[in-house]
This record gives sequence, C-alpha cells and structure tokens, in this order.
Amino acid sequence: MLIQLRDVSKLYEVGAQEVPALRGITMEVGENEYLAIMGPSGSGKSTLMNIIGCLDTPTSGSYVLKGREVGSLDDDELASIRSAEIGFVFQTFNLLPRMTAFQNVELPLVYSHVGRHARDGMVWKAVDAVGLRERAHHRPNELSGGQRQRVAIARALINGPSILLADEPTGNLDSATGEEIMQIFRELHAAGNTVILVTHEQYIAEHARRIVKLRDGMIESDSVA
Repeated sequence: MLIQLRDVSKLYEVGAQEVPALRGITMEVGENEYLAIMGPSGSGKSTLMNIIGCLDTPTSGSYVLKGREVGSLDDDELASIRSAEIGFVFQTFNLLPRMTAFQNVELPLVYSHVGRHARDGMVWKAVDAVGLRERAHHRPNELSGGQRQRVAIARALINGPSILLADEPTGNLDSATGEEIMQIFRELHAAGNTVILVTHEQYIAEHARRIVKLRDGMIESDSVA
C-alpha cells in the first residue's frame, strides 16, 4: 500500500484555543489510484493534503508512506521524501518568472545534483509529456495560464514521484483550458502515476476514479466511480 493513514488528527493552536482541523482520518491509497479529495472551506482538505505531501505532520495518529512512518522523520528526511516521492501542482503555478519553462522544469534536478547531460534528456521527456516542447524556451509571462500549468505539471513529474499531488489545479483557468489540464492528468494516471487531486468542484472531482469527501475534519464519504 502506498499511503496508510490511521486515526490521523491535527490540532492548531489559535491563541489559547486548540482548533481541530482533522478528526481521526483513516484511509488508504494504493499504487496507480486516481483520487479526488473534496470538501467545503474548513473541511480539512488542505490540512490533509499538507500531511499527505509531508508539508505538515499529524498531531496524533499514524501516516505511513511506502512503508515509512512519516511522524518519526526529521526535517531533512521529510524534505528528502518531498523531493523524491511527491510532485506538487498548485493552483498558482509557482513558477520562477525569470526562468524559461525548460529551466523551471529542470530546477528540481539541479537541487538533486543530477548531471547536466542527464538533466537535458529528463527535462525534454517531461516537457513532451505535457505537449509543450515548442514553448520550452519561453518565460512564464509569455505563456498562457494553461501552458504555465503544463510547465508546473512537468516540473512535478521530473523526479519520477510516487504521488502527483494537485491542489485546485484548474482554479485559475477557464473551463476549456481546465478540461485540457484534466486530460493530462487522465493520461498520467493511465501511464501508471498515482494522482491525488484536491478540489471543491464536483465536475473536476468526477474525473477521478475515487472521491473522498470531508466535512468538519472527518471523512463523510469514500466512493469509487
């Protein structure tokens, strides 16, 4: 099993109060699943995404990722897992404006000390996977919103992660462009990637094979399409 969450809770301190964001979440995600996490504002979906992405740790409970208990890892080990196992795609793209699309995709490999010759081949493969070869040497301000999100997806894929974690990936796009991005996720899933999509839009969630709905920090429903 790729992901195992057991009775995961998360409390945040707000002044003198403790505010629960997650209340006893138990769920599993297998290899090559396509999962959407849904819920209204305040349901806990962003907190759950941060825990799955090793950006945060549970207050209590267990999170096992590929056989490793995440709660027992230090900051360096968590950073290593994020780099090697998780590809992030955000609503706001998070591209560096002075770098070309190619350089933005390449950046995680630079941080991982991959050699120049190997990097070139890996970047072109990722750029081709999202259909952006002809725009690879353009900067973000020369690209459309959909093209920028394609760059972000290519960057997320570059290290061959176990999980592609997408947070509202179509939130800043028009419906037609959003559909193009969702087609890329379908193709990535078909190619063997595990995709976890966080969204509040039902029509976006329906692209996934499984939908987990949260409410008040708990799982309200877990259904397979």
